[in-house]
Order: sequence, then C-alpha cells, then structure tokens
Amino acid sequence: MAEAVLIDFFGLQFNSQKNSHQALLKTLDAVRFHHAAKAKFLCIMCYNNISCERDGAPNNCELEGSNGLSTLLREFETVSNPSMAASLYTIKQKIDEKNLSSIKVIVSMHRKTLLKAFIDQLFTSVYNFEFEDLQVTSRGGLLKQSTEVSMITAQEVEAIQNEIQTYLRSLPALKGELTIITSPLISDIFLHGFTTRTGGISYIPTLSSFNLFSSSKRRDPKVVVQENLRRLGNAAGFNVEKFYRIKTDHANDVWIMGRKEPESYDGITTNQRGVTIAALGADCLPIVFADPVKKACGVAHSGWKGTLLGVAMATVNAMVTEYGCSLEDIIVVLGPSVGPCCFTLPRESAKEFHNLDPECVRLFDSPDPYVDIRKATRILLERGGILPQNIQDLNQDLNLCTSCHPDKFFSHVRDGLNFGTQIGFISIRE
Repeated sequence: MAEAVLIDFFGLQFNSQKNSHQALLKTLDAVRFHHAAKAKFLCIMCYNNISCERDGAPNNCELEGSNGLSTLLREFETVSNPSMAASLYTIKQKIDEKNLSSIKVIVSMHRKTLLKAFIDQLFTSVYNFEFEDLQVTSRGGLLKQSTEVSMITAQEVEAIQNEIQTYLRSLPALKGELTIITSPLISDIFLHGFTTRTGGISYIPTLSSFNLFSSSKRRDPKVVVQENLRRLGNAAGFNVEKFYRIKTDHANDVWIMGRKEPESYDGITTNQRGVTIAALGADCLPIVFADPVKKACGVAHSGWKGTLLGVAMATVNAMVTEYGCSLEDIIVVLGPSVGPCCFTLPRESAKEFHNLDPECVRLFDSPDPYVDIRKATRILLERGGILPQNIQDLNQDLNLCTSCHPDKFFSHVRDGLNFGTQIGFISIRE
C-alpha cells in the first residue's frame, strides 16, 4: 500500500460547471476511500494560476459552489507552482520530511511519460513509484486530451533538464555560506580545497546542505549534487565539465589520468591543466597531493582499509613513476576525517594498526579499540619518503574531526547510512 499518493491535475482545465465538480469529486473521493487509511500523505498538484488561498496559504484549484468538494479537498495537501520542477521538488521535500518511500502517482495518460521523466531526474532508487491512470473524462471539461503519449523527444528531455536546473539554481543556500578550507603548503599554481557541509541546497538533515555525492541508496538526486558542484566550481574557480571523482573501492588502486579508467579506484593522479580531481570523504580521509616542481597532483580516498593497504603511498608512487616527481617535492594535505576520539574498530582489525605503531590505537585491550587512521597515514607517508614538514594534517591543526562537528561536516559514523559527503579537490591552473 502506498505511503504517499500524488494526484496530478497539472494537465486539467477546470470550470465551474456542475458536471466538472461531480467528476472531480468522484475522483478525489475514490482516492480517499482507497488510500486515506494507510497513506500518510495525500497531495494534489496543479497550476498556481488556478489556485486560491485559504487561511493565507496556497489552497486547491478554485471551484465555486461545491461544498462537498470543498470539504473533501481539506483532506488533501495542494502544491501549486508555475512549473513542474518547482511542484515536484516541493512535493519531494514534503515526502522526505515524513521519510516516505512508496508513492502512488495518479496521472492522466497523456502526461504519464512526461511526469516519469521529471521523476527520474528528481528522485533516486530509494523511492518506489506506482502509476495509475487518472479516471476523469473530457466531458466535464477537465482534460486537455486523453491520448496516451508513450515517448518524449530528446528535445523534450533537454527542456525538462533545463527547467529543473533553472529552478535549482534559484534556490538559496542552506546552513550558511559555502566554505572551502585550503592549505598554505600548496602552491598557487594549483586550485585546491576541502569542502564543508554549508552553502548547498541539499535539505535532508543528514545530507544538508552541501552534499557532493549521489547514489541509489540516498535521497539526494544527481541534479541536486550537480547544482552543489556548480556552486563549488564558481566559488573555487574550476570547470565542472572537467571534474572527476574517485570511484571508491576502499582499496589502493590508482587511476593515472590519460590511461584507461578502471572500474574502481581510490586514487587519481594527473598533470593535465584545468582538470579537477576529487576524493570523497565522510569520516574516511580525503588526501590531496601536489608537486609544484613537476606540476603534477593527485588525490586519494583513505578509509581504514585503504590506509592499511597503503593507498596514500600508492598515489605518491604513481606520481613518481609517471611524472618523474621527487619524494622531497611532494606536498601532502590530509583533509577532514573522523578522529581517534570517535572511530573504533573490532580488536582484530585494530591489531593491524597497533602492529604499524602502538600510538595508532587507544584502549587496545578493549573489544573495540579507538583507531587513529590519520596518524597511521602520516607514519606510512614518512616511511615512504615524504618529508614530515611537507605533510599537513588539517584535523590536528584545526581540530576538524568530522564526527565531532555536525555543524561543519558530514559523518557516516555519526549519521548512519543516509550520510552526506564532502570532498578534497585539486587542479593545475590553466
């Protein structure tokens, strides 16, 4: 049974004729009868130029002289906007506020394919949609047409995408201004930084507001993440059309840009100008590498598994082998991650960090010792030949444990499965 029911009246033309009222009343009454007992959200979507106001708030489509219809409409929430993008995004927010996933959409045949195209852009696989034909005839003057449209053109798809992008660009930033943390160790020939959680448009609490990763398991769609990224590109000065994220596997594979891209990798290196590369992080450690002499750079994603597998030095070694970098020239900045104050592992896993250096583990004799992946990463980098003075640990310098600072950072440890993601990024200026 659907948790939410959406009735699409966007394609209807209303008038004050009695038969029009009766047809609409019959439709809404059937929806209420079948879904009101189980559904937690009943919603009508229509044009705002046919809406009226009740108690100062947007109301239903105006139909005078029908007390029964007016009474019935009070059981439905009405979303009335000038565009489909605005209406559906507003409805998505209301659905997410209630943490609903199963949605029935009642829509006329001629609009079903179009509505699906909007939904595909604005929702992820977290949501389960079921479609039902809107049973209202054109006799009452309600439908523009009733012929089913099974396909939309490439131009229509592009128009849908443009409408959504235009609407998202109009939304204000949430939770403060966009903030980028930079390191004084990295030369001005590079653009670089680490993002925080402020300044984006993602509104779901654990993803709010500057989430920079979308997946089928989260409620933030790609179009929202792309808008956040566009704002980051404008603020930092890089081209979002030449932006590449790590495809995380929690291992130590490195993609040397210019070679065939692997299916997954936790490090990237490049010497191409104007290309921005990024490492994801939400407790895992995003690392940025820069060699101002050879003008090469890299990023790595280092969780506890990747740390033990040596992904940081694997990225360094790729820079040395591919671009002729010298170890003494490479600058390494460790971005925000979970600290040893909040991160624990089962004792068997923690043992490997203890073997690396006992200082990487606290309360080692407990079932779940506290582990310092940052200290372990620094130790491995220094043992690999990176100069200690060329390594900056932002957590140590700025006290930036992701789990400890919900106002600044996303955290898987703190927020659970529907967590947001920040990034570390770098590019060589053109």
